[in-house]
Formats: sequence, C-alpha cells, structure tokens
Amino acid sequence: MSKSKEKTNSESKDKENLNKKGKLKKKYYYKELNKLQIELVKLQEWIKDKGLKVVVLFEGRDAAGKGGVIKRITESLNPRVCGVKALGTPTDREKTQWYFQRYVPNLPAAGEMVLFDRSWYNRAGVERVMGFCKEDQVQEFFRTVPEFENMLIRSGIILVKYWFSVSDEEQERRFRSRIADPTKRWKLSPMDLKSRDKWESYSKAKDEMFLYTDTKQSPWYVVNADDKKKARLNCIHHLLSMIDYGDLTPKPFKLPKRKEAKGYVRPPITDQTFVPEIY
Repeated sequence: MSKSKEKTNSESKDKENLNKKGKLKKKYYYKELNKLQIELVKLQEWIKDKGLKVVVLFEGRDAAGKGGVIKRITESLNPRVCGVKALGTPTDREKTQWYFQRYVPNLPAAGEMVLFDRSWYNRAGVERVMGFCKEDQVQEFFRTVPEFENMLIRSGIILVKYWFSVSDEEQERRFRSRIADPTKRWKLSPMDLKSRDKWESYSKAKDEMFLYTDTKQSPWYVVNADDKKKARLNCIHHLLSMIDYGDLTPKPFKLPKRKEAKGYVRPPITDQTFVPEIY
C-alpha cells in the first residue's frame, strides 16, 4: 500500500473515533485507556522484578489535568509499587532546610515508581510568581536543580518530567466548571483564583524555567492538555515508551479446591451489626 493511501486510511480511522465536536468518542477512549492500563500493569511488574527506581514529575498550570492522568495511571496499579506524592505547604522548619531536603525522603527505593503531583519545581513556579521566595533563591534553584537531577539519574533513578500545557480559555472554562460542580469545587483554592490574574507572569516563569532545566540529560516533555482525554492517552503512551519493559504477567491458573470444614459452628448472623441497605 502506498504512503498516501496509508495516510488517507489513517485519517479516515481517526475521524471515526471523533464526535461532532472533534473530541474522542467515549467508547474509543475507554477502549484505548484499558489497553494502556494493561500495559501499565506490565510495566509495574517489570519495575518490581528488575528493581527499577522511577520518578515521574507532573507540572503545569492549575486545572491543566495533572491529577486526572495520575488517577488513570494509578487506578489499576499496586500502591505499594506506584505511589503518589503531593507535598503540601512547607512547615516553618522545612523552610529553613536545604530546598530539596523534603523531597528526598519521598524518592523511590528499588522496585518502586513515584508520581509527583507537583514537585521541587514549585520554586520556579508558584513560589516565584506569588512572592513566596526571594529572587536569589530562584536563581540558586536554577543553578542547583540540573546538578540535583543529574545526581538522581546517576544513582540509577529513571526521571521523567511532564509539563501539561493548557490555554487561557480552556483553563477559564475548567475553573467555571469546577465552581458549578459541588464534587469538584474543593479543587479551586484561593491560590488558584489569584493565579488567574497572573497568567503572563506564570508564562514568563515557565519559559525561564525551561531555559535552565530543559536539559539533554533531563528534558521536559510537554503534553497538549486542552483535550483531557487525548492528554491522558498521549501521556500514558509516552510514559510506557520511556522504559524498555517486558511482559511478566502471571499465566491464568485454576483455583485449588477449598478444604472441607471440620465442624466449626459460627455464631448466629443476627449477632452482627450490618450497614443499612439503603440501596
């Protein structure tokens, strides 16, 4: 088949998977997500078996979809192997420590993968823009972070950094959607609302951060996140491509027969307190 025909067939297939608004159809999205989650389980078993240490950073603007992709990555995985770290505001004591000190204890041991929902890059983003640190601290961060990440990589850690990019208009739409949804309203913090007035400042901060930290040894991978479903699939697909893993999935097996009971008499079921069956 010629390349032009292959391209036409591919474009036709892509259109079949999109709705009238140009978004991925739910059926196609969940089918692809299921495929990727099966691969994530394989990756998990590989990491565990080979004793790999994996760190994945998720950065980006507020409401860019970082939490959504983290949730889809972890929902089929063992939390003992794949953990999520979302550190809160540093304590007064932590503010006096070496900047990276509170992140180090959260790094993985052999056979673990850690997903950071925001990371040490807070210094170059929210802390800088909102005035929570001094400019000399930011410049020291830019000098130090490439060395810090190189140390992690030399120690055997596989480090992957994602930046979720979202447009001003889409962020505004998501903010309004969260306000309208009682189950998501908690996601909008006072800091998020303040950030709306500092779009340009965040843009400048991100661009300078990339200038210093988008290195050959530890590059940034930008995820176009205006379409949540596409962003999730693309990010997971890329993460899987970053590690050369094999399939260690256990083969299906038959459950052995249960041993017969030897006369134990259980207490009356009426002695137990059950949750009311409202549904």
